[in-house]
Amino acid sequence: MKIAVCQLEIIYEEKEKNLIQSQKYVQEAAQNHADIIFFPEMSFTGFSMNTKLTGETDENPESLLKVKQYAIENQIGIGFGWVKNKINSENHYTIVDQCGNILCDYIKIHPFSYSGEDRYFLPGNEIKICSFEGMKFGISICYDLRFPELYSKMSEKADMIIVPANWPEKRKVHWQTILRARAIENQVYMVGINCVGIQNGLKYSGNSSVINPNGDILFEINDTHGMRIAEIPNDISGYRDEFPVKKDRRNNLYRDFYLGSQ
Repeated sequence: MKIAVCQLEIIYEEKEKNLIQSQKYVQEAAQNHADIIFFPEMSFTGFSMNTKLTGETDENPESLLKVKQYAIENQIGIGFGWVKNKINSENHYTIVDQCGNILCDYIKIHPFSYSGEDRYFLPGNEIKICSFEGMKFGISICYDLRFPELYSKMSEKADMIIVPANWPEKRKVHWQTILRARAIENQVYMVGINCVGIQNGLKYSGNSSVINPNGDILFEINDTHGMRIAEIPNDISGYRDEFPVKKDRRNNLYRDFYLGSQ
């Protein structure tokens, strides 16, 4: 499978402009025979709390309708982030297939309280995994990356875990280190899709990457906007068969640890 990672320089709160630039990347990815392209968190608005501006309703889900159109026109899968609802909002990441069908729709489980995201966005409560072209994708969003239990559970079924983000440059070492750790400890592909540039006074350095289950970095996009494509084997069982860490997990014991601390 060929996956494209698009490191957008998001124009803050300018949805129409970002949709236009994303369309060009979708077309480029399709021309290079990618099967699917992934965009960062809140792909077309940036990390904004202004949900009265950015929020989309069931009656007019602008981003969703546009992305479905791009997917059908270019016969490519697309993963993208958007905000649902103007009040009691949710931070969503959705994957559609080349026919525009929704394969997976995830709500961020851990809103970033440090920046006040929890005051505007309701948390999700469900792990989401979908199948696409023979691979199983798990989805998480940005701050979720800091909570390892989520990835341990997802990796029971997922071959690859997608992490769209708006992760600031000042914590980029955390981003790079934790992505790699999650790949190694869970024996999955990790795909980190960050943005780049300045948004609302914050600098984003990108560092989007694809990391294999052995912890090898297949590529990393540094401080520039653009797109890279990686070819991923559809079967990751070889990594797990060669070094079968997962069989030694003691999930029942870990559960007792948590219950005992209450």
